[in-house]
Amino acid sequence: MNVHLAAVSAYDLTPGRLWSLIAALLGVAGVVAGVLALRRGRGAVAALGGGAAGVVIGGWVVAAAKGGPGTGYGIVGGFLALAVGLAALVLGGLAMARSRGFVGGRR
Repeated sequence: MNVHLAAVSAYDLTPGRLWSLIAALLGVAGVVAGVLALRRGRGAVAALGGGAAGVVIGGWVVAAAKGGPGTGYGIVGGFLALAVGLAALVLGGLAMARSRGFVGGRR
């Protein structure tokens, strides 16, 4: 069986690119919530949720990709979502620890 893959333009929004975009946006929302949580003391759970969603969906996109950058599978966005989601998890974790008094020698 001879299967030919259709060429994907750099501007086409494929399902892989869409999911990686969604994951990256969730990760960015988590980073924003994490920064706000560190400044205001509230919102750490939102940062953790956004970060976890970004990491899970981004990881799924990367694992499901059958090609490299430019193939339409969203692998670049998936890696970006993993990085941003991880940053959101770190910020959310720091904010959570600070709100509970375990950072900086306080208890």
